[in-house]
Amino acid sequence: MDSILLLAAAEGAGENTEGTVITSEPAVPANPAAETGTKADGSPAGADTPPVNPPKANPLMTALPFVLLFVLMYMMLFRGPRKQKQEHQKLVASLKKNDRVRTIGGILGVVLDVKDDEVVLKVDESTNTKIRVIPSAIATVLSGEKN
Repeated sequence: MDSILLLAAAEGAGENTEGTVITSEPAVPANPAAETGTKADGSPAGADTPPVNPPKANPLMTALPFVLLFVLMYMMLFRGPRKQKQEHQKLVASLKKNDRVRTIGGILGVVLDVKDDEVVLKVDESTNTKIRVIPSAIATVLSGEKN
């Protein structure tokens, strides 16, 4: 039974009823479990267990994967290249005469002179060929020995 309609009659229904209005309203029992034998959530009326609500998620635990992802992206995208750049700057700053180096183009040579904006390399002993490169073109220092 979903709903029960009750007819409300005015007092003195048998007497003068010209100004009286009779309406119908759904009947709401005081205790719905008493009539149906179940609670509103469908559990038996006799059970004293409270309804089970799922635990609410902690906002900090919800945001934790995003924070970890941000930290990982920072480490990979920003910190790695910055660290490599610092190491390369130290390498270029430590260049000295007679260091054997390799450029980013694959040219092997011996450092003859180091200035702020250029490095002079000797690439061939027999013809005494020299080239000038910018310091950022030095990829690695192979050794401090001469050819």
